[in-house]
Amino acid sequence: MISRSLARALLASVALMTAGGLLAGCNSDQVSLATNAKANQPVPPKLLAAMTEKDMDLQSPILVRLFKQEAELEVWKQTRSGQFALLKTYPICRWSGDLGPKVREGDRQAPEGFYSINPGQMNPQSAYYLSFNTGYPNAFDKALGRTGSQLMVHGDCSSRGCYAMTDEQIAEIYSLGRESFFGGQKAFQLQAYPFKMTPVNMAKHRNNPNMPFWKMIKEGYDHFEVTRQEPKVDFCEKKYVFDAAKPADAKRDLVFDASAKCPAYVIPEEIASAVRGKQAKDEAEYARLVAKGAPVARMNTGIDGGMNKVFAAKIPEGSTGLSEGAEGTTLQMLAMAKAPGTIPGHVNPPKPNLDSVASAPSPQEEPVVAVSAPASSTRVASAQPAEKSQGGGFFSNLGRKMGLGTADTTATTPPPQATASVAPAQTTPTPPTAASRLKAAVTRFVPGNDKKEAPKPAVAAAKPTEPPKPQPDTRLAATRPALKPSVSDGAADSGLMAGSAPVVPSNSFESRFGAMR
Repeated sequence: MISRSLARALLASVALMTAGGLLAGCNSDQVSLATNAKANQPVPPKLLAAMTEKDMDLQSPILVRLFKQEAELEVWKQTRSGQFALLKTYPICRWSGDLGPKVREGDRQAPEGFYSINPGQMNPQSAYYLSFNTGYPNAFDKALGRTGSQLMVHGDCSSRGCYAMTDEQIAEIYSLGRESFFGGQKAFQLQAYPFKMTPVNMAKHRNNPNMPFWKMIKEGYDHFEVTRQEPKVDFCEKKYVFDAAKPADAKRDLVFDASAKCPAYVIPEEIASAVRGKQAKDEAEYARLVAKGAPVARMNTGIDGGMNKVFAAKIPEGSTGLSEGAEGTTLQMLAMAKAPGTIPGHVNPPKPNLDSVASAPSPQEEPVVAVSAPASSTRVASAQPAEKSQGGGFFSNLGRKMGLGTADTTATTPPPQATASVAPAQTTPTPPTAASRLKAAVTRFVPGNDKKEAPKPAVAAAKPTEPPKPQPDTRLAATRPALKPSVSDGAADSGLMAGSAPVVPSNSFESRFGAMR
């Protein structure tokens, strides 16, 4: 018993030293994986019972798989037989972006691929309860020039390029990782996928431009599926290589470089044969589905990320976004079920990306109609009708017209050199636009402008009203739960409106994942 406690203490010291060197952006208040109160929560008794039932040791190695479309995180654990078995599946509370890998800083994409998590990537001081760094970008990402940093799996159910769980979930996952490190595992593998790599899903997304990348990482998926062993991952020629071994006649060990030519290598025949068999079966099923006319998933929906049905069912106007649930379950059926952890009041369900929607042409948009006139005339255009949802824009524009503001986004004045022109009699006059009606209404309400004005020779070209910028959703502010006792008082953002999601620079470790002070 004494020797075991001593071993745990030594491992904790090693973890502390590693964290000091590798937890970039956390230069102060580094805390050992074993001494921080949140990070030292015990593995729940129910999980310990499941380990016993599945012939697993508490400190045996783990492996994590993530799936965006299913919004699930799986924790696999090595059994005493040496193979991995599924210990528990956690519904993901929130992930952002689209299906597909992360490419550049600020694209809101959660990474996809194979990553390695060592003790130094565990963050017991996370502003989002607890977290661990995915390790993005790996050597493959860097070889392609992909950028981004500090992409995490964390709590708080709020994501800007990460995988967000509830605080209770990340505490449990964190404890499993901690125990595997205490057991001697140097790093656990994280496999992140757009969806479960089944023939049905591959056929559904067959037209997606990310398919070549997805087929490449499916190789690793298949290796794990047939062996139930953590696949060895290498990179060369800007591609993934799985379970590579040196040939029998090789004189030296293999050396891989993500940007260089691949060395001569082989895949052990027992693995290669099993993978070939699985792939042949998958390809036959894929071909059958395509020939049958399996529907293709819609692309470019403009929806930002996804959420598991379990959480969407408990949020007003909740939506799963790009995620999908199990067949036969509905939000109504799940509404009465117990949530796997506390859902914070500021949680933001998936919704269309307003910037993307605004830049796309609206199907209701009226075409610009130019009136034929001499070269020096002013063009007359019809304005897009105001949307019902933009009622607030009317009052803000009204206030500005009455002297309460200076900006005027409803119309533009023709240049001084423009001369008046009258459209030919045979030309159908342009009907009054929403902007012109609004201007006339405002003029009637402004003191001193109630007299009729002489008709002006030039007609102002109307400029469509800009859509209002999205504001933080504060409808759930009153229901936001209090901070947990184990979270320091300094974790709250004092400068934010209650119930709003913190607004921070994308992927900034200091502001999002630094130590709570």
